[in-house]
Amino acid sequence: MLPADISRRAQIGFWLGLLALLIFGMWLLGEIMTPFIAGMVLAYFLDPAADALERIGLPRAAATTIILLLCLLAFIAIFLLVAPLLAEQARLLTENLPEALKKLALLIDQWMPQQLKDALRRTTAQENLDMGQLAGKAAGWLGDVLKSLLSGTAAVFNFLSLLIITPIVLFYMLNDWDRMVARLDSWLPRDHANEVRAIARDIDTAMAGFIRGQGTVALIQGSFYAISLMAVGLHFGLLIGLMAGFMSFIPYVGATLGGVLAIGMALVQFWPDWTMVLAVVAIFALGQFVEGNFLTPKLVGDSVGLHPVWMMFALMAFGYLFGFTGLLLAVPVAAAIRVVIAHGLKVYLGSALYLGNGAGNHTGATAAESGQTAEKDKNDETS
Repeated sequence: MLPADISRRAQIGFWLGLLALLIFGMWLLGEIMTPFIAGMVLAYFLDPAADALERIGLPRAAATTIILLLCLLAFIAIFLLVAPLLAEQARLLTENLPEALKKLALLIDQWMPQQLKDALRRTTAQENLDMGQLAGKAAGWLGDVLKSLLSGTAAVFNFLSLLIITPIVLFYMLNDWDRMVARLDSWLPRDHANEVRAIARDIDTAMAGFIRGQGTVALIQGSFYAISLMAVGLHFGLLIGLMAGFMSFIPYVGATLGGVLAIGMALVQFWPDWTMVLAVVAIFALGQFVEGNFLTPKLVGDSVGLHPVWMMFALMAFGYLFGFTGLLLAVPVAAAIRVVIAHGLKVYLGSALYLGNGAGNHTGATAAESGQTAEKDKNDETS
């Protein structure tokens, strides 16, 4: 029988090794993981709906089938009604982007202070480029990137894999979700099962708040932006609006990218009619106000609990390691890591490693201080 400290060390080493192996596997297979991760995220998102159907008497398989059929019908309807228009707008945007960027660069050149113009011209003097030529080069590069993204073999493969594999993964994951949770629970170390369950519940609260809440926010925001931009007559308004809503699942990215694209397109299309440009600005300002003050507090709340700096770090780190899939997973995974770290810190602060040889005295003093603080808070509330 191993001593308790050696046994705990062995357990920690085992789980850390398993986590490292999982991360390495995801990094190694990152390019093909997207449809599987999408299926798992959708299953997690829709599990409450399946549970609700079970509570009214439907078998789990029937509940899963109904949900999957409804999702497929919604997808087919959207695909038939919206996809052709989105594809056409994406094609036109790719073709018109170079000219639009040139016009935008000329507008910026008109507003730019002369000193800044001179500095830019000195910087690019060796290539003898003006603002229009610089914009032309940038537009050509962006156009090539968009064309490769839209027509490349990898893009076609990824789209087909999402179209075919994701529904299959969704069905099996959603159908077997409760059984998988029970099986994982049966594998927990018996001595620490309650502790691990408590951590898992906190992780579930954090991830559910983001995945389900932020997913709903993204749907609402995308619909609002798309309808509003089309209402003011902005070219490619449907594409830009839906993209801004979908990308809002990634904090800071959706509103920034969508706002820059929409306002830039408005300047090119409407200027010198500045009232229409202000209308586009007002749409994004209103969208951000509603999201920040109503949607996010109501649907997401404080369940994620990440500091903005750490959230940006998580986005950059996961995006660098796992690409676009990493960006989608960055915040919920970082929230789960925060829960684990907070629990580990709590254990450390109550251990002899932190308290030292006088653990008992320190513990007693800490308990006394906590009691005094609680009594003081109670007196303050009473007064």
